[in-house]
Amino acid sequence: MQLIGMLDSPYVRRVAISLAVLGLPFEHRSVSVFRHFDEFAKINPAVKAPTLVEDDGTVLMESTLILDHIDRKVQPARRLMPEEAGARLQALNLIGFGLAATEKAMQTVYERNLRPQEFQFEPWVERVQKQMHAAYAELETRLAGRDGWLFGERLMQPDITIAVAWRFTQFMLPGVLDAARYPALAVFSERAEALPVFIGAPLE
Repeated sequence: MQLIGMLDSPYVRRVAISLAVLGLPFEHRSVSVFRHFDEFAKINPAVKAPTLVEDDGTVLMESTLILDHIDRKVQPARRLMPEEAGARLQALNLIGFGLAATEKAMQTVYERNLRPQEFQFEPWVERVQKQMHAAYAELETRLAGRDGWLFGERLMQPDITIAVAWRFTQFMLPGVLDAARYPALAVFSERAEALPVFIGAPLE
């Protein structure tokens, strides 16, 4: 398998870390959707990161779809999503808030870094940041008082997605998230980022 995309994308990074946790061999190709557009288009005409190229040449995109696919490559006991229906529903709920925070952080980054300053629309930035903070506030509440991972002893997909979201936001939007406002998230992220699977997929 080949994973195409830069690790400064939280979506690429959550896939890379998940592949490592599952122990699935893959080649990571750091191809940028901006700097290497034409090269990326030869792999996936939609030029969307992450892109996963399977061994038979099948191209998958969208991190959640890729993660669903790779989770089925291992036995149920090793999967990153719970099998029991109630636990799975709770996992999806947590992942949803993690992805919402990621999306709103990404929208802020694009507005700040890609749109000329004279065309930036501050009410839009304020709105998406309000949504981002609301998502992180919900996650902070859910993480408060926990010492371990969200679903027991083992790192699973909600843990990966939330930790990746927090690190991306802190890295790309310095000063926007006050760690003192979200102490449980800050500790949770620090614990995750110290793991070899996170260190092996550094945010570029």
